[in-house]
Amino acid sequence: MNAHERVATVLNGGIPDRVPIHDGYWQTTIERWRREGLPADVAPQDYFGLEMVWIAGDWTLQLPERAVSQGEHSRTYWDEMGALRSDLRTDIGWTSQWRDFSIKSREDWLKYKERMAFNPSRIPASAMARYERARVQDKFICYQAHGCFHPTWMKIGMEQEMMWMLEQPEWMHEMFAAHTTLILDIFDAMWEMGMAFDGALIADDLGYQASPLISPRLYRELVLPYHKQVCDHLAERGLKAMLHSDGNVAPLIPLFIDAGFAGLHPLEAKAGLDVRQLKPQYGDRLVLFGNIDARKLSGTKEEIEEEIADKVTAAKQGGGYIYHSDHSVPNSVSFENYCFALDCVKRYGAY
Repeated sequence: MNAHERVATVLNGGIPDRVPIHDGYWQTTIERWRREGLPADVAPQDYFGLEMVWIAGDWTLQLPERAVSQGEHSRTYWDEMGALRSDLRTDIGWTSQWRDFSIKSREDWLKYKERMAFNPSRIPASAMARYERARVQDKFICYQAHGCFHPTWMKIGMEQEMMWMLEQPEWMHEMFAAHTTLILDIFDAMWEMGMAFDGALIADDLGYQASPLISPRLYRELVLPYHKQVCDHLAERGLKAMLHSDGNVAPLIPLFIDAGFAGLHPLEAKAGLDVRQLKPQYGDRLVLFGNIDARKLSGTKEEIEEEIADKVTAAKQGGGYIYHSDHSVPNSVSFENYCFALDCVKRYGAY
């Protein structure tokens, strides 16, 4: 089987020759691996034979970035969403703190709402070339977009979003609807250009370490309708959508299925999710995508093999599993360890 066939088989309920493999990496991890043996002229996605390609458009307000201060290890600026951010360079790369927002009321929102309209500049100039290269490589190509919850807090602040979901739900419906229309307009435009995607990955971070960020009731009333709109629209083209959400979203999983998602990623082990428990609960309705604890990949080979053997063996039963770290691979993982980990996946993930 090639990569496209392997992923498509899993998403359509079949059993492939082996578990498909995909992953994400910190930039500082790639830099470390270049020093340890990863060829300088080969992308890690190609070197490791990752089987999916995600192609996204620009769903921001497209505001011009305005610098406030700039140093070697820090910077403060107004971003494309109208948010004031301070970034700090650490050993894992840039980390951000959101400090202020241009949209502080519904009246402010109405001033910016027109910036949510589609225009051709929202499709990256490189998108078609990436699509064509992935098609030649027989990869499984996903349309990638952010769902409505996460991008909204990037415009107004997470605390305000959650308060207004309770106090002014009609306004949140407006913002969620505008964002959903935009990401579907981007999808339609890409499709009309000739990018016939194989599936979709919709990112919407709804959890933190202990629990979801919002209750199942709020998800059902305010977020699910827009997630369902996306899933239904994609289904009209014959595409299945997977959801990416960080954190412990276990209480929301039945509602994700109701919304129409066919898979869930990345199943953070650090937040208490365990594919061995999720498989008997949801394995007949949901592709489980991830859950290999990235912290274990920094350990001994025995620890790595145990993590992969236990989880992959349990999750692959009857199909319905795609390998991925439980978020992305940190720079504490050596090149040697990661190569060993993928060898283990191929061994234990074979059918």
